[in-house]
Amino acid sequence: MSVPHKVGSVKSKQVSSFVMQDEEEGLDTAEGEEWMQGKTLVKPPDQLDLTEAELNEEITRVLKASNPNAPQNVVRYSFKEGCYKPIVFVDQMAIHFELEGNLVHKDSDEGRRLMAKQAEVDDGGGDERPDNVSIKAGKREQKLTNQFNFNERASQTLNNAPRDISCQTEPPPRANFSATANQWEIYDFYVEELQRRVKSKEKHEGQFLNKEEDKSKKKMIQAETQNDDIYQLAKVVKIIERMVNQNIFDDVAQDFMYFEDASDEFRGEKGTLLPLWTFQYDKAKSLSVTALCWNHKYNDLFAVGLGSHEFTQQGGGMLLFYTLKNPSYPEFIFNTASGVMCLDIHEHLSYLVAVGLYDGCVAVYNLKKKTDQPIYNSRASSGKHTSAVMQVKWQKDDLDSNHNFISVSADGRVVSWTLVKHELVFTDIIKLPVIDTIPDDLKDVIPTVGTSLDFHKQKDYSFLVGTEHGKIHKGSKYYSSKFLEKYDAHFMNVTRVRWNPFHPDVFISCGWDWMVKIWDQTMKSPVFTFELKTSVTDVAWAPYSSTVFAAVTTDGKVHVFDLNINKYEALCQQKVVSKKTKLFNIEFNPVHPIIIVGDDRGHVTSLKLSPNLRKKPKEKKGQDLPKGPEVEIAKMEQLLSSLR
Repeated sequence: MSVPHKVGSVKSKQVSSFVMQDEEEGLDTAEGEEWMQGKTLVKPPDQLDLTEAELNEEITRVLKASNPNAPQNVVRYSFKEGCYKPIVFVDQMAIHFELEGNLVHKDSDEGRRLMAKQAEVDDGGGDERPDNVSIKAGKREQKLTNQFNFNERASQTLNNAPRDISCQTEPPPRANFSATANQWEIYDFYVEELQRRVKSKEKHEGQFLNKEEDKSKKKMIQAETQNDDIYQLAKVVKIIERMVNQNIFDDVAQDFMYFEDASDEFRGEKGTLLPLWTFQYDKAKSLSVTALCWNHKYNDLFAVGLGSHEFTQQGGGMLLFYTLKNPSYPEFIFNTASGVMCLDIHEHLSYLVAVGLYDGCVAVYNLKKKTDQPIYNSRASSGKHTSAVMQVKWQKDDLDSNHNFISVSADGRVVSWTLVKHELVFTDIIKLPVIDTIPDDLKDVIPTVGTSLDFHKQKDYSFLVGTEHGKIHKGSKYYSSKFLEKYDAHFMNVTRVRWNPFHPDVFISCGWDWMVKIWDQTMKSPVFTFELKTSVTDVAWAPYSSTVFAAVTTDGKVHVFDLNINKYEALCQQKVVSKKTKLFNIEFNPVHPIIIVGDDRGHVTSLKLSPNLRKKPKEKKGQDLPKGPEVEIAKMEQLLSSLR
């Protein structure tokens, strides 16, 4: 039983004096003097010089519940936060008395039963007991008042006996095999295996051709039996849908075609970005935009890859195609088993789309096919990457007129994929070199992660690869033993590297170290360096000028530069998305003066460049200014020569 402090206030009169008398204590003079040596004598009240007001003064004493001896600076280790945290609430209870026992209240049911049982025992015990004699005589002994009767009770249970259970299985059968192999037996086995593969391949191709013929026949029969009005109606409905959307977004369409920001005349060299359409799909809200690519044949059509850059948030992905004519809903929708990390549309065959996935697969989609499955897909048996595919790029057809593309992955491999009949055939071009800081015994285990890939616009055999460690390697498809050049570009991950579309020696890179750098491939150090004060996720050259480029950052801003006008700062720095939204990708339209940017919420925003961001030399009367790529090359060469 614990008795805590009581909280309250006590008022008491001041005690004036205490008179100690030896006579009351029964002490003689000698004993009194000896006893009084340790005492303090106080005068009687009549001998004290106290006023009436002092005697009547009330002194208030407040009793508090706080324990003065309780510690005030106790700290304990918090495993949740990983540090020591002070304890705000300290236990103020002080236990004055504690007693362990079994008490039963006399007014309870159990107490009444015990008292009744005791009374029965007392009544039936016989006359020889002295208490019975006193009860009969009417002389019951008076008991002290106590509300509790003590009762001790105990019980004991049996412990379950432990049991051991065991079983024994028969060992698996074993067999010993031994044989000797010589050179001609190995050769014969390989010949038989090759013949078997050739036969199975021919059989499979025959089945494939038969299936294709059967499908074509069925399609012809269905086309003959079905009503042509249904297909015509679908086409008409699609056109009407676009007309309705253009009427709904008529003001945006008018701005896209005709609006020119007149306030640029008062801004000097600065410019702005005009928001146009925002493309979003309800089922892709939980995904991030990981890739953007414009169609080279249809300038209003672009592809969007959706997935996630986070390892803990991986799941399915999507491949969407939007058109500027219908911003409310995608033209094509493809669902993927893994997140889409990169994509590229063929330059001449605009219906072929190469896609790289997070699980290491590469796939090719055909927009002409009425199916949501890829027509080509890599497998583990066909050289599939072991980690996420970070970039894919279409190449020119090979000597056998087969389509092919190249991919770079986080497993450090640069692989060429060739579309042969119904399968993808891979060829390893080169593997990224391991950094020097990794121990020798781990160099075969830890690969160098490739993050970006781009091919030279004039020399299609030359390419650049950006890595996770900030290095940029220049290689060639015809020289696979090692890379031709290495650039110490960034201190952190290289997020993008791109060749200049006009000048053959210039390329640009950006990374997580906040930097955007422009390089001359003949020099080891960058010729231009710009710091954007946050991580740069993507950068792109403008298709109309060799000196204009744009970059996006994780704080939601778009930075547009023109080196021909200002070599030190951006002409435009504009936040185009809401707070806490990160931008991941940017692409220039090949014809129209607009750009598209993708964010981490699955949205794609289109923006129009103001006149100051796409300035061209003014034509004088009677004089035609030279045009073409030679002029753009000369502009960049003039900048490089001044820096050299």
